[in-house]
Amino acid sequence: MLIDTHAHLQVRDYDADRKEVIARAIEADVRYVINASFDLPSSQQAVKLAEENENIYAAVGVHPHDARTFDGKVLDALLELAEHPKVVAIGEIGLDYYRNLSPRPVQKTVFEMQIDLAREAGLPVIIHNRDAHEDILEILRRHPGQFRGVMHCFSGDQQFADNCIQMGLCVSFAGPVTYPNARQLREVVAHIQMDKFFLETDCPYLAPQFKRGKRNEPSYMKAVARKVAEIRHITLPEIARITTENAGRLFEIATS
Repeated sequence: MLIDTHAHLQVRDYDADRKEVIARAIEADVRYVINASFDLPSSQQAVKLAEENENIYAAVGVHPHDARTFDGKVLDALLELAEHPKVVAIGEIGLDYYRNLSPRPVQKTVFEMQIDLAREAGLPVIIHNRDAHEDILEILRRHPGQFRGVMHCFSGDQQFADNCIQMGLCVSFAGPVTYPNARQLREVVAHIQMDKFFLETDCPYLAPQFKRGKRNEPSYMKAVARKVAEIRHITLPEIARITTENAGRLFEIATS
């Protein structure tokens, strides 16, 4: 059994075959999928999908790309959505200095506001970080003991992973761990504490090597799990059990 801890099945990429994609996930032993959101409309869509599908959960929040859309009305709406029993996290939230689609000061402010939102809602955070390691850490240090969560689609080095874990975060690995040039990432996978990581697809993005450049989907989770098991020198069933238990603890999803 696997949990895809970060997907985006509510996006238009799946409009033609969403039901089939969900069915393929179940057939591939992906028992649960957590759909993360970008803005208020995608948050509402994620909750609707979770209501319609027993094996799907939702995370609600505003991505740094869309930070300019965040205001008091969005905050109130997210707080209301966060009360839904199938909403298990606030996310994805954070900073993205690669594309800078929202001004950096706005990204920082909205990130901190959503950390506060997660604390008020009693939910973990799902953090997006791209080329913003130091500012992410600086903001998290201003909120000691006020959050729990995951650095999704981890792309940093061992030191950054250690810093995240020291602050109470887990990290999550996606398709890039299967790429031939991902040596630094595989080093992190090899050495990270066994109870501090889990797996995701980040679909429709970042398909594993055997589907690289194609649309990703939760049924490809096993390729990520198999590579992580290989790096850790343990079996696929064992890595599935460990990462499922880790994710179940953070997101409070029953896995037995």
